Amino acid sequence: MITNISITSVLVQDIDAAKAFYLDVLGFAEHTDITVGDGSYRWCTVMHPSQPELEVHLTLPGPPYSPEMAETLRRAQAEGGMFGLGLAVDDCRKTHEELSAKGVEFIQEPSERPYGVEAVARDNSGNWLVLVERREFDPAALG
Repeated sequence: MITNISITSVLVQDIDAAKAFYLDVLGFAEHTDITVGDGSYRWCTVMHPSQPELEVHLTLPGPPYSPEMAETLRRAQAEGGMFGLGLAVDDCRKTHEELSAKGVEFIQEPSERPYGVEAVARDNSGNWLVLVERREFDPAALG
């Protein structure tokens, strides 16, 4: 039986730079950072301190993808078209201000939605980070 989600992967352009962004800018913590096999593969995961059971695997586009697919993924990263993570926040406008002050690029300012306040940023690899301050709502009423 599946009990939970334990790992999700985010494709990045540079593991060291992405790790620094997730730790220093977003406030995540290091979980695992090892090189495996013949030294050609790096397993680097970070976690949010309040959710240590969920690791975010920071990885480069490469094997097991074909070289053509890896190149397609790198192009999508360069265009800023890759989805990264949805992040719950307690105050979207305040988090927007704090992250903006740290140089984080926002592609959508905090906006009211039926389900709360939402903003969209990019990590330093161009991946979308959707920040949501949730509120109670009736999905059926949106209908």
